[in-house]
Amino acid sequence: MPSRTTLAAATAALIALAAPTAFAAPVPQPAAAEAAAWDTDRAATAYAANPGAVTASGSENAASEPGAAADGDGTTRWSSDFADDAWIRVDLGSVIRVSSVTLDWEAAYGKKYVLEVSKNGTDWTPFYTEDDGTGGSVTAHTYPQEVTGRYVRMRGIQRATAWGYSLYSFKVYGGEPAPASTTRTNLALNHPAYGDFYQHAGNSPAFVTDGGWPADLKADRSRWSSDWNANRWVGVDLGATSVIDTVDLYWEAAYAVDYRIQVSDDNRTWRTVYQPSASEVAARRADVKSPGDAVGRHDTVTLPTPATGRYVRMLGVERRSFYNPAPATAQFGYSLYEFQVWGTGGSANAAYPALPKDPGGAYTTTFFDDFTGSGLDRNKWRVVRTGTEMGPVNGESQAYVDSADNIRTENGSLVLQSKYCKGCTQTPAGTFDFTSGRIDTNTKFDFTYGKVSARMKLPVGDGFWPAFWMLGSDVDNPDVSWPGSGETDIMENIGYGDWTSSALHGPGYSADGNIGARQTYANGGRADQWHTYGVEWTPEGMTFTVDDRVVQTTSRNKLESTRGKWVFDHNQYVILNLALGGAYPAGWNKVTSPYWGLPQSSVDRVAQGGVKAEIDWVRVEQKK
Repeated sequence: MPSRTTLAAATAALIALAAPTAFAAPVPQPAAAEAAAWDTDRAATAYAANPGAVTASGSENAASEPGAAADGDGTTRWSSDFADDAWIRVDLGSVIRVSSVTLDWEAAYGKKYVLEVSKNGTDWTPFYTEDDGTGGSVTAHTYPQEVTGRYVRMRGIQRATAWGYSLYSFKVYGGEPAPASTTRTNLALNHPAYGDFYQHAGNSPAFVTDGGWPADLKADRSRWSSDWNANRWVGVDLGATSVIDTVDLYWEAAYAVDYRIQVSDDNRTWRTVYQPSASEVAARRADVKSPGDAVGRHDTVTLPTPATGRYVRMLGVERRSFYNPAPATAQFGYSLYEFQVWGTGGSANAAYPALPKDPGGAYTTTFFDDFTGSGLDRNKWRVVRTGTEMGPVNGESQAYVDSADNIRTENGSLVLQSKYCKGCTQTPAGTFDFTSGRIDTNTKFDFTYGKVSARMKLPVGDGFWPAFWMLGSDVDNPDVSWPGSGETDIMENIGYGDWTSSALHGPGYSADGNIGARQTYANGGRADQWHTYGVEWTPEGMTFTVDDRVVQTTSRNKLESTRGKWVFDHNQYVILNLALGGAYPAGWNKVTSPYWGLPQSSVDRVAQGGVKAEIDWVRVEQKK
C-alpha cells in the first residue's frame, strides 16, 4: 500500500480530520513551468489534525472523547459507550472528493460497520460496508465510487467484543475538485480518473489526480500502476468541454517508452493529439537500468495545437525495460504518480457514474443438463484437450483428453475419470502419465449474472482435485488474459473428505492471494457424498453456498475498496474438471514425489481405475 502521508498535496491535501479554517487555506499550487517536483510529504503538513472537528454518539469516559481519534497521537483513542449502534463523525469543513478512509482499531474493534458520507450532516450515503471485521488497520478506498461530502462517519452495527468501538485514529483523505476556470489551471485536480487494469486497490487510477508525487520520482508514493501489459491506459474526466494546451505526466520508474495523449467528448471515441517522436522513443528505450537504480521522469507535453474535449487519457504503447539482471531485461506495467491537464473550462461537477445494481425480478432456468442422454451433449459442452484448447497449468500431472474412458455419462450422471499409464499419452504439449476429463460451456453458453449450481460427488484422496468453476470469456484475449478475465471457483476439493473451498481471482487478488473461504460440511458430511454447490452472481457481489448454506459472501463494494478491480461484469462460462496434483494440493499435502502434490498411494488408486468425480446435474438461472 502507498504511504498514507503521500496521498495529498494542495487542495488534494491529507484531511487528517482537518479544521474548517485549515481546509479553506490550501497550499498554493505550482505553475506548470516549474521544474521542481512538489513533495507530498511537505504538503501534507499544511493541515493539522483538529480534535474539535470530531463528534460521536458517546464515549466510554472523559479520557476517550472522540477528538482522541484525531489528535495525531497513536496511543490515545476514542472509545464509544457499550452499544452496537455507536458512531463517530468528522466535519471536513468543505465538500471534498473522498479518496480513502483509514481506521486504526484498538482491541475493541467493529465486527460490522458502515462508512458513510454526507454533504449536510443529515442525509448519509454508505460507501463501505464491513460484514466481518478483524480489527487492525483498515483502509477503505472509494474508487470507483462517487464519494463527495463534508462529513464522514463510521456507524457501528455490531461490536466484536463486549466493550464499545475503540479507534486510535480515524483518517480521511481527499481534496476539493478543480472548479470550472476561465484562466489556465490544472483542470484534473481531484477529478474522477479511469483506467482499465490496475495492480490493486492501493494503485487505482484515482491516485493520478490527487495532487501529489515524491520529489525524487522514485519513492513508493500514491500512484496508479497498471498490470503487466503494454496496452493499458489511464485518464481523467474534466467535467465539461475544455481547451487543453499542456499535459504533465509524473512517472515512477516504470514509465512508458511510447504512448499517446488522447482526448474524447464521450469517453469512448478518442482522438490522438500527441505522441513522442521516433528519436524520443529511441532515447527512452535505451534508458535501461536495474529496478533499484531506475528513477521516474517528468514529461511536460505541450500540444502542437490546443485540443478540445472533456476526457483526456494516456494510452501506453511500449513499456520501459529493466535489467533483470544484466544483460537480461524484463518489463512490468506502467506507473504514474500524477496526471495534470492544463487549460481552461472544466467543471467540479464531474462524477463517477453510479455502480450497477441487482435489477430484481424472478429467476428462470436458462441452462440445464441432467446427463440422462447416451453421451455428453456437445451442443451444450465443449471438450477441452491439453495441447489443443489449453496448455498444462498449475503443475498438474494429467493431460485432458477427449475419450469415453475419461468423459462419459452413466446412470444419469456425468463421470469425469482419471486414468494412469506411464508415458502412454502423447499430446502437442508433451508426454503424460495420466489422463482425465475437462469440459466447459465456452462458445456454447457464455452468460453474465445468475445462479449457478451443480450436484456432485467427489473422490477423496491426497492430490485429487475436482473443480466446478467459471472463467471470464475474454481469458484468451492477450490484452486481458488471466487474472484480468476473472475466475469464480464455486467448488474446489483437493482430496480432503471434510472440506471444500470457494474463491474469486482477479487483478490484485489471484493465486494464493485470492479472496476465498473454506467450508466444512454440516452434520459430519463428506465430499464423497452427494452435495449441491452453487453461487449467486449479481452486479453487487457473489454469494457461495453448499447445500443452500451460505459459505462465502463477497461484495463488489468491499472487493474494490480493499483488494482490486471487480472483473465480474461480463460473460463467464462454466467448467467441470478433475485434475491430479499441482500447486493447490501440494500447498497442503507438501508432497513432491512421485508427482507434485500426488503421493504414491493416490497414484496407485488411479492406476486401479477407481478415481472419478460424478455430476448429477448443472443448472444456470437468470433474471430475464
